Amino acid sequence: MPDCLFCKIANKQIPSEVVYEDDRVLAFKDSSPQAPVHILLIPKEHIASTTELGEKFSHVAKDLFAAVPKVASKFSLLPKGFRVVINQGPHAGQAVDHLHLHILGGRQMHWPPG
Repeated sequence: MPDCLFCKIANKQIPSEVVYEDDRVLAFKDSSPQAPVHILLIPKEHIASTTELGEKFSHVAKDLFAAVPKVASKFSLLPKGFRVVINQGPHAGQAVDHLHLHILGGRQMHWPPG
C-alpha cells in the first residue's frame, strides 16, 4: 500500500529503530512505548488486519509468531514473561491498518488490560 506507514517502514522509506528482521517480518521499537520494552512486529507484505489472514496468508501468522521469542530473547523477556497484543479494528485501538503485534515487557503487567 503506497500510503501505509508500516509498509514505508518495512521498505526503509521511513527510519525506525529495527531490532529484528528476516525475509518476511520486521520488528522495531514503538515510537510511543507503553512499557519499558515495546516492540512492534509486522509482516513485510501488506495485510490490513487479522481478518485478512485466512488460508491465503496463514504463513504470515506462522512467521510473526516464530519471530516473537527471538525478539523477546533480545530484551531478556523470556524468564519473567511478556505480553503479545494484536488490536483488531478501531474499537480495539488499531491505529495503523497493517497487521502488527505489540510485544510488551520489562514491567509487571496487570489484568484486565483496559
